[in-house]
Amino acid sequence: MASYSIGEMEELTGIKAHVLRYWEEVIPSLAPKKDLGGRRAYSQRDFQTVMRLKYLIQERRFTIEGARSEMIAEAGAYVSPQQELSSALETISELRSSLTELFMLVKKYRKTGGTSSGLQ
Repeated sequence: MASYSIGEMEELTGIKAHVLRYWEEVIPSLAPKKDLGGRRAYSQRDFQTVMRLKYLIQERRFTIEGARSEMIAEAGAYVSPQQELSSALETISELRSSLTELFMLVKKYRKTGGTSSGLQ
């Protein structure tokens, strides 16, 4: 997994080191690991967070507080793959139940010779 020093992040993103350090204080999702000497090691996820902040602040003209709120809202809207799978399995189970009920109705209808008295 790639990690970047604060100097490398400054070069890659065009954001000054003092701004990166400030963003770490106000943006909960930006938290690079630090080694024993206190040097930051930014992950790929940290890089993506910085680039999203840069876009929101420089391109969309959000304030830092507005960008923070936007990122928190985006994180709240995120649905994990596990949640998607669980929801899909629940839907499949409901469909299976409905199809079984329909099959039983058709079977009962055929057994009664197609008369409407066989249906409830």
